[in-house]
Amino acid sequence: MTSDAARDIEASLSTLAERVRESFRTAKTEPELRAANAVVLGKKGELTAVLKRLGEAPAAERRAIGERVNGVKKDVERAFEERLAELHRAVRDADLNRAPFDLSLPGRRPAPRGHLHPLTLVKNEVLDIFQSLGFVVAGGPEVELEANNFTKLGFPPDHPATDMQDSFWVTVRGGVPDARVLLRTHTSNVQSREMTRRKPPMAVVSGGTVYRRDDEDASHSPMFHQIEGFLVDEKVSFADLRGVLTAFAERLYGRKVAVRFRPSYFPFVEPGAELDVECVFCTDQTKTGCRVCKSTRFIEVLGAGMIHPQVFEACGIDPERYTGFAFGVGVERLALIRYGIPDIRMLFENDPRFLGQF
Repeated sequence: MTSDAARDIEASLSTLAERVRESFRTAKTEPELRAANAVVLGKKGELTAVLKRLGEAPAAERRAIGERVNGVKKDVERAFEERLAELHRAVRDADLNRAPFDLSLPGRRPAPRGHLHPLTLVKNEVLDIFQSLGFVVAGGPEVELEANNFTKLGFPPDHPATDMQDSFWVTVRGGVPDARVLLRTHTSNVQSREMTRRKPPMAVVSGGTVYRRDDEDASHSPMFHQIEGFLVDEKVSFADLRGVLTAFAERLYGRKVAVRFRPSYFPFVEPGAELDVECVFCTDQTKTGCRVCKSTRFIEVLGAGMIHPQVFEACGIDPERYTGFAFGVGVERLALIRYGIPDIRMLFENDPRFLGQF
């Protein structure tokens, strides 16, 4: 005959199992499910309370009651794991099937957009100006043969200009034996290349990086950017050169800017000249000691001149039939004047506080 204590424990276990299944079924989230499980199996849970009553039953019935309690405990644990797996699966399915973005979220402010470097802005503008004057844009390598950088442009091996440029010579592994290679000292290598492979008439402009061991002051850098242009045709004169460069300066800086031409020497042109533009740092004519223009009130912008007949001969062009002019523009100096930058080194320091002003 079963004792009253055993019957009460059995009744408690029967109602407990029914309530556990219902509480697990209605739990919508993992925290809710774990809270319902703690109500049953926790240290102060209902099943723990039932076990504490085991001492009220007769000794002969305790084993059967203990087995019944363990069976209910295993059923609860199994029901918990099954419902937990269902909740995890539901969360995963909801994540896979939801919209790619939540329209209810507040908008995000877009990150500030970058912009072109001031040197790139000036280079593109200069190339656009010469394109509008009828020039075609071409390119060339930065690592160049001595022939294209010096020889074809009228520089003999012992010419003093070779030492004056103080070039960066490089060694190419597996290259042509005895071939002298350097980082180009000017974009004039494009001139020798284009004049060798093309026939006149031609008007070409190119832009890119050049290298010289030159950092003596605030207006020089060992790595800088240059734009080279040249025009070859029949009956081209120095007047054509002056007209093109004057039009270029006026389109870049405006008609009010003061410009001047002065004689100068370059090995691959004859005669040669330099174009200077009024210094923006001491235009009031009262400032003394300007380190940019060295108190001359003008900044050298480019070198130019009529292409030397020897250059034509080296490139396979008849100097008796054709004439032409060439010019080289320093992009950094154009940027200094255009934006009023006092030191060329500021263009290469990559300070966002400086670059953010353009």
